[in-house]
Amino acid sequence: MVLEDLYEKSLRLIPLDIDEGFALYSHAPLEELMYVANRLRQLHNPGNIAGWMIDRNVNITNICFSQCSFCNFCRKKGSEDAYITSIDDYKTKVDELFLLGGDQLLLQGGMNPELDLNFYLDLFSNLKKLYPSLKLHALGPPEVVYLSKKERLSYSVVLSRLIAAGLDSLPGAGAEILSDRVRKIVSPAKASSEEWLDVMREAHKLNLPTSATMMFGHVETARERIEHLIRIRDLQSEKQENHFGFITFIPWPFQDEGTVLMKKHGVRSSYNGPDYIRMIAMSRILLNNIKNIQASILTVGREIGMLSLHAGANDLGSIMIEENVVSSAGASNRFNANEIQTIIKEAGFVPGRRNQKYETFCPPAP
Repeated sequence: MVLEDLYEKSLRLIPLDIDEGFALYSHAPLEELMYVANRLRQLHNPGNIAGWMIDRNVNITNICFSQCSFCNFCRKKGSEDAYITSIDDYKTKVDELFLLGGDQLLLQGGMNPELDLNFYLDLFSNLKKLYPSLKLHALGPPEVVYLSKKERLSYSVVLSRLIAAGLDSLPGAGAEILSDRVRKIVSPAKASSEEWLDVMREAHKLNLPTSATMMFGHVETARERIEHLIRIRDLQSEKQENHFGFITFIPWPFQDEGTVLMKKHGVRSSYNGPDYIRMIAMSRILLNNIKNIQASILTVGREIGMLSLHAGANDLGSIMIEENVVSSAGASNRFNANEIQTIIKEAGFVPGRRNQKYETFCPPAP
């Protein structure tokens, strides 16, 4: 394949197939991919604004039956340090969030066999009663699949009830790599690729804003990375024109410190800076129908985050007042509001504070 033809096709927003995407990923010089991706970024997001936000990642529980081999956070029922977050703890955490200028909770955690749909409905509705302006970016497709099976309800019914209770948007958690070969190794008890996609399909029909993710750099092949992107793009193409669908895509590298995947199977993270920049650029090129690409500054740090903004990304994510899951496997790049804005400015962009719907506003940060 002639790389220049693939670049031109990409710039015309014509979808590339798996073979074309794999050819670009495998053979295109990184600087050329960055150039094409940066031009596409300008097509989707004209101007010089790079997004960021303030939110807090609170874990509902750390008890999880899934026991994914890349996760150090989850605990088994009966573990000495197992917990379910209390309403008093939520109050403390939300009060601090508001004081720091944020208004969104990213609510995630394990799939605790003792927690049913009513637990989440009560939690969401109680939080909304206490804090009417609070936004809940909560759960993910694996939790919806689990609740659907537990309650013998369709994905649509589970999602509709969660929305009625206060769910504002659905994270793209649990995607890992959308290959069942990979999932049987890293997360065999979690939702399958098709189940993950089917939940998102129903969420899009309900016009629930969603995000999509990829955790890469473990046991997947380069071609499986490309297949993952194309499956995300193909699902996005199904949504109604006036519906949110996937608002953003966030690739992040596997963090291996202390994980079962590393200790028992010898799988180390293959992450390096150029590989991450290549992944950002390929995400922008292949996801021709998703407006926003977010760099995972929590996992890649300042310098790679800055380069990402020149390789197709238009957002550096949240300052994450609190984050426990990825941090437990070695991610340690945390920045406050002033620091993340400085990073964006040093990269040559204008910081644009946003909400989960990527609506940008620029009030003075605390």
